[in-house]
Amino acid sequence: MAIKIGITGGIGSGKSLVSRLLEVMGIPVYISDIESKRLTNSDALIRRELIALLGEEVYAGDELNKPLLASYIFGDPEHIRTVNSIIHPRVRDDFRQWVERHTTYPVVGMESAILIEAGFAGEVDAVVLVYAPEELRIMRAMQRDTAPRELIERRVRSQMSDEEKRTQADFVIVNDGKTPLIPQVLEVITSLSKNIAYLCLSENRLHLGKNK
Repeated sequence: MAIKIGITGGIGSGKSLVSRLLEVMGIPVYISDIESKRLTNSDALIRRELIALLGEEVYAGDELNKPLLASYIFGDPEHIRTVNSIIHPRVRDDFRQWVERHTTYPVVGMESAILIEAGFAGEVDAVVLVYAPEELRIMRAMQRDTAPRELIERRVRSQMSDEEKRTQADFVIVNDGKTPLIPQVLEVITSLSKNIAYLCLSENRLHLGKNK
């Protein structure tokens, strides 16, 4: 069974960059944001429950009516929780199936901005937080999304703070534009590889004990 790592971090932290580095190193990564969008459009259960919640107009043909959904959840934490309770369990099931298709890999990853908030941390063996100072994250997101500062700040405030995530992370990768990323990623992989070797050794000992 592959060791599963969760990659998380606030908006503009650079978690997608870390995921790409992992993939270059031969570690496949499940991008939950992409997959949740795919499932929201294609999964029959999600479609049925969203239609029951918001009506047929929540879908325009095969595509989600994003403005309608956004207007429902905007500014209301209870509405956000309701929609998440429909989508997140299906993403969790999809990730488990994805892991089963990648059993030949010793390490696989899951990238999610809300890894901890969504309960996905329970699906992985180690949580990796990609950390950057808040002001730097805001500037990156403004440039990337060509969005006004006020909108980006609102999105930052809607997420769990990186300081809180840090207390629940097993590894922290600093992406402040000064600290080299690749050595930090390699350090995480080296640490996990030691755990893989230990687990394999323990498993072999267990089998030898059974054969006595």
